[in-house]
Amino acid sequence: MARPSFHASATRPYPPGEYPVVVVGSGPGGLQLAYGLNRYGIRHAVISADPGPGGMFRRWPLFQRLLSWTKPHAAGGPGSRPFERCDWNSLIAEEPEARSLAARHLDGTSHYPTRAAMEANLAAFAERTGLAVRYGCRWLQTRREEDADGARFVLETSDGDYACRDAVFAVGVADPWNPDIPGIELARHYADVGPAERYADRRVVILGKQNSGFEIASGLLPWARSILLSSPSPARLSVVVNSLVGVRARYILPYEDYVLGGGVGVLDAATERIERRGDALVVHFRMTGSNDAVAVEVDDVISATGFTTPLRDLPKLGLTTFGQSGLPAQTRWWESTTVPGLHFAGTITQGVRGLAKFGIPPNSGAVQGHRYNALILARRLASKRFGIEIPHPRLAPDAVVPFLLDEATRGPELWHQKGFLARVLTVGADEGIRDAGIIPLAAFLDEEERDGIALVLEADGSGAMYPVAYVRAGGHLTETPLPPDAMLNYESGAHRRALGAALQPLGIG
Repeated sequence: MARPSFHASATRPYPPGEYPVVVVGSGPGGLQLAYGLNRYGIRHAVISADPGPGGMFRRWPLFQRLLSWTKPHAAGGPGSRPFERCDWNSLIAEEPEARSLAARHLDGTSHYPTRAAMEANLAAFAERTGLAVRYGCRWLQTRREEDADGARFVLETSDGDYACRDAVFAVGVADPWNPDIPGIELARHYADVGPAERYADRRVVILGKQNSGFEIASGLLPWARSILLSSPSPARLSVVVNSLVGVRARYILPYEDYVLGGGVGVLDAATERIERRGDALVVHFRMTGSNDAVAVEVDDVISATGFTTPLRDLPKLGLTTFGQSGLPAQTRWWESTTVPGLHFAGTITQGVRGLAKFGIPPNSGAVQGHRYNALILARRLASKRFGIEIPHPRLAPDAVVPFLLDEATRGPELWHQKGFLARVLTVGADEGIRDAGIIPLAAFLDEEERDGIALVLEADGSGAMYPVAYVRAGGHLTETPLPPDAMLNYESGAHRRALGAALQPLGIG
């Protein structure tokens, strides 16, 4: 598939200057946020070091086929909200011509799009929604200034300075990270692996047993003489841990090869050092269970040990980060906890875990999750920063139960961000019942003082999924799980009765 042309020499929008909001990044997170800002009429600038839209999908996944699916014949058909449940790769738009674009770029060979198809999907979204981005503009460093109106940020770029009160960084978790292992410089990182044929008839050790490690192993299976995957912890399958954190089913072939003795090894061991011995490399391991030392001679070592967040000098402004990936500490609204005015979109929003009941985190590291986060952030900025009134439609009391159960059965936001995003209704004597839209569940539980209900879908790790109603009435909060259903239909009589009973303290049931 030919790559779309976006030339930095063409007419370039957003010249350096002062804007209310500056967005850095043109991957799916930056594009979705820019779309939301446009919908609310918020003046902003979007800058990107890349020559065109796509972000990480201009380069990765390395072996070209995504982990996230788009099922072209799902319920409702392309363009509908029910279809979003089975479309993990499209951004969200109101315009019919810009909806469900990933399905239009499938080549018929798989419902997992190719990397090139994902890039084309994002480029089409930018074009059809009229999103402007200043490409070829590299963010270099940041300073904070005080004036009569308070703090503002100045982003120094390759094109000049951009000043703003609110800056949103949608720069991904994209900088290669290697552990501090003696000899690690002898390994190639995932980002530098190169073509599979380079490893023909070679012995390969892959450090890391998460998705990127198994992706490389899958790509090298037809080529390498032998493959050994190693990390201190056992590999976890995503379908077992009920989270995208584990190894996705599409990459399980190397594990099957290992079980059947086909030339792939899976080792639970820590890497102590890597040494060169003639034309070969020797990797020294320490076994996790027995603490035995093991040395393996190979031709290549590949580091699939992860990435870190390219925040440049933001920590010098007081930004707090955590974890191996250096994710910024964020509020439940994706704003820095230590530097107000710095916000985040895209995969970085996985730094907000929400309640993480049963240890299951949200899907904010993937497009199908963070696309909703970006739209909520745009709405939050519109309301809290720019005083834009957000409409909250009124519902009749007898419409509440069917409305919420329809959302539980078909609402894509709840399905893709289980236990994290909630459909919220507020209840007041004067205002009646109002639809507050989709917001983080934690915000309803900890910040909302009005009576109301937050409905979410939750999963307990056993395979069961079910709606949960959080009801606040007179300052008292109750949590009511509704029955699970084998066919994932939550509109039965039993569900209507259970939700009606949960709503009785609000005088609705």
